[in-house]
Parts: sequence; structure tokens; C-alpha cells
Amino acid sequence: MDEFWVFGYGSLMWNPGFPSHKRAHARLSGYHRSLCVYSYVHRGTAETPGLVLGLDRGGFCEGVAFAARNDDEEAVMAYLRARELVTRVYRELVLPIRLESGDTVPAVTYVVDHSHKQYAGKVDIDRAADIVRRGHGQSGPNRDYVLNTVDHLRQMRIGDAALESVAKLLLNEQPRPRHG
Repeated sequence: MDEFWVFGYGSLMWNPGFPSHKRAHARLSGYHRSLCVYSYVHRGTAETPGLVLGLDRGGFCEGVAFAARNDDEEAVMAYLRARELVTRVYRELVLPIRLESGDTVPAVTYVVDHSHKQYAGKVDIDRAADIVRRGHGQSGPNRDYVLNTVDHLRQMRIGDAALESVAKLLLNEQPRPRHG
């Protein structure tokens, strides 16, 4: 094989930032997409963190698989590591994904590290929307990240109820009263 695969489940789906010669709908088992990572760089700061997606344990995740040429591997991996491992909140793993064709291929995947201080765990929808509203980092507003991801999931006919609920609150733009 003269290619390697990368699995995207968040902004990589709509902004991969590296050359690929194939793109396919794919499914990763054993992990699910979750707004479970405090962003200190791309969509927030240490003082005002944003909230971004991570692959957390359990379930499955549908996303996009990109095939890149082996000749580009050094440059692609350097780019991905600079982008995804900036604070080391993710672990780079090669995991099996199932392509829409039915083939299973190994793919470079970024999974959240539960022991990292930026791991937010399970965040309820109201709190997630509040954090996202305030977040803004080097890559722009956190709100744009969430809405772009939801838009691309819809285009791919991938349902994500939790992310859709956060997006609905963001589009409503009405801060919800805090209780307790």
C-alpha cells in the first residue's frame, strides 16, 4: 500500500490542512465524539478556555477518513502533531476504522488523555454552550468550530444529538440562567 489513513471527527473533517487523495465516510468503534476537552490554544485560552471535541471511551464515532500518500507521510504527520499535540491533551494512536466500502484500515487517530488537566469529562449541554460562547483562540471563535462541525455532520448525514443540542443553544444565543 502506498498510502496511510487519518481519521477526522471534528475540525479535521472540514479543515484537514494536509494533502489527501481519497476521502471516505468511516466509523471508529470503541470511542465516541464528545465536547470533553478544554481548549487553551485553538479555541480558547488558559484564562478563558473553549471546549472542543475529543474521542472519549465507549460507543462509536462516525467521521471522515483521509488517505494520504506515503511520500507525504513525514510532512503530514509533522503538521498533525503540531496541530493536535500542541498541549498533549490527545494521544496519537493507530486504530482500525471501517470505511464506507466495508474495508477496515489502520488510521492515525487522536484520542483524549483522561489524565490531562484539559480533559473536561462529561459536560452538560447548558454548561458546554456557555463555555463555547466565551471561547476564542488562535483558530478563531469556539462558536464557529462547533457550528461548522455540526454543519458538516449534517451534510454527511451523521447524527450527534449532544452536539446538535449545543449548536441549538448557540444559535438561540440566549444565555441560560444558572441554578445553584
